[in-house]
Amino acid sequence: MLTEKACKTIHQYNKEPISEINMQKLQDVAEDYKRVKNVVYFRFGGITGLAKLYPGYTVQNEMTESGLREKLGMPSVYFYLAVFDALKDIKSQWTKTKSDIQRAVSKNEELSQEEKHYLRFLLKVNNAFEAVLNQRPITLKKEIQEQYEALAERVDPEKLHRYLCRKVRRIHGKLHTDAADGFSIAERAYRYADHGIYISIKEKRKRVFVPLTDNNRYTTQLYIKLHPEEQRIEIHVPIQVSIRSHENYQNQVGVSCGMRTMLTTDGGHSYGEELGEYQMEYADWLREQTRMYHRNRESNPGRKKYSAKKRRMEEQLHSYINHELNEFLQKEKPQTVYMVRLPKPQGGGKNKKINYSVSQWQRGYIRKRLQQKCKEHAVEIVEVLGKDISRECSDCGAIGEKNDGKFVCLQCGYEAEEKMNTARNVKKRGQGDGVLYGNVYRS
Repeated sequence: MLTEKACKTIHQYNKEPISEINMQKLQDVAEDYKRVKNVVYFRFGGITGLAKLYPGYTVQNEMTESGLREKLGMPSVYFYLAVFDALKDIKSQWTKTKSDIQRAVSKNEELSQEEKHYLRFLLKVNNAFEAVLNQRPITLKKEIQEQYEALAERVDPEKLHRYLCRKVRRIHGKLHTDAADGFSIAERAYRYADHGIYISIKEKRKRVFVPLTDNNRYTTQLYIKLHPEEQRIEIHVPIQVSIRSHENYQNQVGVSCGMRTMLTTDGGHSYGEELGEYQMEYADWLREQTRMYHRNRESNPGRKKYSAKKRRMEEQLHSYINHELNEFLQKEKPQTVYMVRLPKPQGGGKNKKINYSVSQWQRGYIRKRLQQKCKEHAVEIVEVLGKDISRECSDCGAIGEKNDGKFVCLQCGYEAEEKMNTARNVKKRGQGDGVLYGNVYRS
């Protein structure tokens, strides 16, 4: 019986500061990596490149024939990894563009259901989508062609093709990167030995040696993240871990996320109660360091100490978050976790200190780590829309009042801790309480 796997990224770090000479050699690789990606973005990121994206060998062949690798003097192992990294980014960009257009089509009240159906067909069938954008006749496999012709008979194709082209011009943009802070590396371009790693550079038969803080060895594609100012690198290692199913994980748990207390469950249990203190300390320190840096900019000797302490504080914060998430899973034993689908952060508050703390809120990291841990333990995550979810009474559904962390319903008299009330509402919505709030998103 095959064991299910989940991808997990772990990190390795250099043990000693990397010399300026060696860091420059790694930066040279990263700079060429960036240039290759930008060439691929420019040549294949538009509508004319659509027909060449799948499976991608056409792009690879054209980039080989371009002579760019020879011009840069770049090892082939890095050149082709850069090409396929850029290709992956372009595919993701087109997926996002299609999703945005599909949402616009669904919301457009001027389009009939037949017209919407026709446009969704074009967005779903790559060959049809590419043909429309490049103003070519749509030619598909026999069965799909018949389906297309049946749809086209009920609408005005030319009108809808113009609509689709306008949407693409408005939404889709070619990618570009100015970041030369890292690169992917295949197994044949590195070697673990001597308590470190040897990394290939642009010079033939030359490698840079980096001592590591651990002796672990991997045989997979890595990503080298450069931090020149701090004389260090991070090695990102994707590994496959077995998904661990737990027979005793049977509970349905609604959670409410917060800045001060990380998670509160519908049962009133709290995890990460010191999160607010960690984040306020971190935010206050960043504010003070920024103020001092701007005040003494001309005489400032550098930011190495600042970067080192910033990294230590982030690691301490992340370690605390991971510990509390582990506690949450071990104690709650969830089969399903219900949580709010958070909107994008918004500014506009009057208190600058609080605004700065909110900007440093680790909610993205918390969400990412919770999703990863749930995946590794075969726990399902269900996301629900959160409109008015904290103001609603979890007992009767009426709108209540919040004051000093307490929720009070004026209609039925229900009282509870504010976050607990929210968590109960999250669970109700996730399980379906008969009220339409919008889509329910399942991870």
